[in-house]
This record gives sequence, structure tokens and C-alpha cells, in this order.
Amino acid sequence: MPENKNTEYKEKISKSFLKTVSAFANYSGGKIYFGIDDEGNKVGIDELGANKLRVEEMINGNIRPVPNYELDIDGNILILNVFEGMNKPYFYESKAYKRSDTSTVEIDTYELKNLIIEGQNIDFEETKSNKQDLTFEYLEKKLKQVIEIEKLTLDILKTLRLYNAKNQYNLAAYLLSDSLEGVGIDAVKFGESINELEKRVTVKEGSILKQFDEIEKMFEDYYVVERIEGTRRENFEKVPREAFREAIANAMVHRRWNINADIRVKMFSDCIEVISPGGLPNGITREEFINGQYSSLRNPILADVFFRLKLIEKFGTGILRIKELYKDFIAQPKFDVYENSITVILPTVESIVLDAIEQKIYDYLKEHGWTSRTEVQDAMELERHKAIEILNSLVERNIIAVEGQARATKYNINSRNGEEWLK
Repeated sequence: MPENKNTEYKEKISKSFLKTVSAFANYSGGKIYFGIDDEGNKVGIDELGANKLRVEEMINGNIRPVPNYELDIDGNILILNVFEGMNKPYFYESKAYKRSDTSTVEIDTYELKNLIIEGQNIDFEETKSNKQDLTFEYLEKKLKQVIEIEKLTLDILKTLRLYNAKNQYNLAAYLLSDSLEGVGIDAVKFGESINELEKRVTVKEGSILKQFDEIEKMFEDYYVVERIEGTRRENFEKVPREAFREAIANAMVHRRWNINADIRVKMFSDCIEVISPGGLPNGITREEFINGQYSSLRNPILADVFFRLKLIEKFGTGILRIKELYKDFIAQPKFDVYENSITVILPTVESIVLDAIEQKIYDYLKEHGWTSRTEVQDAMELERHKAIEILNSLVERNIIAVEGQARATKYNINSRNGEEWLK
């Protein structure tokens, strides 16, 4: 197994491993193998008993607070298993560290503040708002519309966890208040290229609920069009409205609010990109995120308010809901996860166009699942060479998948699960 974010090899025991102990304890834990070189070759450690005691003494004497760890011996390899700690941050020589791929690096001031808050077992949104003279006219209006309250009282604010026992508004309250300023959404509608800006809307003042509504109006301007069907005029959504709303709501609920950066919305003729500041919450993998398996919420107070206002359907199901809204379309959403941001790409539903026979083959595969070329050929009444030509074209465009070889070759619609987006 090669080195990765949670695995490190050390040929010898030296103080350098203590930085990695700090990193593992501060984040998602990990293992350090002593007696294995950088290439993964086992070279072993002498005097395992004495060196096990030495590692313990080095950790206990240099990491503050002392993290939770275990030491095991496997043959002539000493294995140090460091667990993610509850009393963050964990310092080595007055510095805290994190893993960046296979390297260990010192964290910056912003990350240190996050760790301190985690160590206090509170979420950042629970911290005291610097501004306490807050008004909530927009929040009150939305609550009246959706849950039909008569008036937004202090008791309701306490129920929503926006006002604490110390008679203070928290950061979540500030974000939902009319007094919010300086952070929000930056949306741009591009023309034929990124050098051509048709419209730019930047909203950085007022409740994030107001910001949400203003960006939805911009969506309506460009992605809801009127079509004439016979004698009727009907609105057509180039991008499913609910998918867009879900992407914006999730960006607000799951972003890191202590980053001085806006949610960015890029609007193109064939897609919308929603970029949320801050990577995944600790403890959630990329696969869990894409599959909608949230194990924690970064901003549970905001999530609860958005849920009550029906802006999100259910905690942790935003990705699944977006996928469900695209289930009847060939074009599929894509989710790009980076260390410091998450991008949701929503293609227009007609960004992939199939001709009549391609559509018939696609529908046939969607109904029947894995199918041989001969079965497709017979069902479509095609010549062999024509069937091969069309199937190969659909495979090359990632619209359908292929498995097997020769006579065992079979085709099916591409099961992307959010991993791919087809242009």
C-alpha cells in the first residue's frame, strides 16, 4: 500500500514523525509505519521493545495535549496508530500540522481557528456574532410565508438556536439577519466565451435568504424560457429549477463561513457551476459526499432553518436530490471536490442531443440493461456495421458504457452516479 493522506512510512525513528502525529490527531487520524522506506520496502526496526518505549516517550513529551494512540508490532515493523482527537488543536513545538496528500504541513491561522472551535465542541456558526444589534425582517417574512407564524419573537429565535442562553446572537443569526454585509454570492452570466460577460450580480448585503431569492431571479432570466406547444405557452427549465435551488442552498448550508470568499455562480449556455468555499467537513470522504452519505453537518443551525423553510428537502440528501431531478435526462450533474472548495455542475437538460436512432438505442438500453450488440442490432433492425458504428459513437461520447470483449461485449447506459458529466 503506498503512502497517502492517512498513511506514512518511516525508515527510521526521528523527531520528524511528530509533525505527522500532530496532523493525524488534528484531523482524520492515521498510521505511521516504522521500518518501511519511502518506496514501501520493509527494512525493519531493531530492538522493537526499546524503540516502542522511545516512540511513546517522544509523543508524550512533545505533543500537547497528548493524543490518543496505540502502538503495535508486526514482525520487525513498528506501527503507530494515531486517532483523531477531541481536544484540538494538537501542537508539536507550538505549531499545529495537517496532511496535504502524502506531505505534512503547518496549518495557517484560519485552519488553527477552526481547530480551536472544534476543540471546544462547537460549530463556527455558534460563535458569538460581533454585531448584536440585529434585525430579522426578511427571515420573519419567509417564516410567515412557509410556516405561517404570526410574528418572529425572541422565543422563536431561541427555538431556532439563533439566540443563546447568554442573551447573545450567534453567527448563524447574523447570516440570517438583515444586517449581514461583506459576504454573499457573486454570479456571472457568460456569453460565447469566458471573456464575454453578459451580466454580473454580486449580493453581499442582507440576509442570506434574501441573497438566495435574488440569485434565483437571475436563474429565471436565463434558464426559464417560454415555449409554444400547439396553442399553449409553457415555461421550460433549461436546468431543473429545484436542482439549482438545492445547489445554492447546500452551498450556503455547508460552506465555511469563516473564509472571506463568496459563493461563486458561473452561468454558461450549457451549464451552471456553483462553487462553495471550503472543502468537505472532517470525517466525510469524497465518495460519501457524492453518494449523499453525510455523516456530519458543518452548519447544523443554518441547515435546520433552511429545512424549516423547505429550501432543502432533508439533511444530507442534497446530492441525491439533484441526481434524482436529472434521472430522466442524458446530461448528468457533476460534483468536483477539492481541498478548499466544492463545485456542483448542472448541465442544461438538452446539452446532449441524440438523433432518432441514437435515442431509440439509448431508450432500449435504459429499459433492458446490459445488452449485446446483436440484440441491439436485431431490435433496431440495423445492419451489423451500422450498429457497430452507432454503438462506438455513443461509447466515445460517454453516453453508454461497454464491458467485455469479442462475443462477450455488452452495452448499457453510462451509470455515472454523479461522477461524470457529458458535454
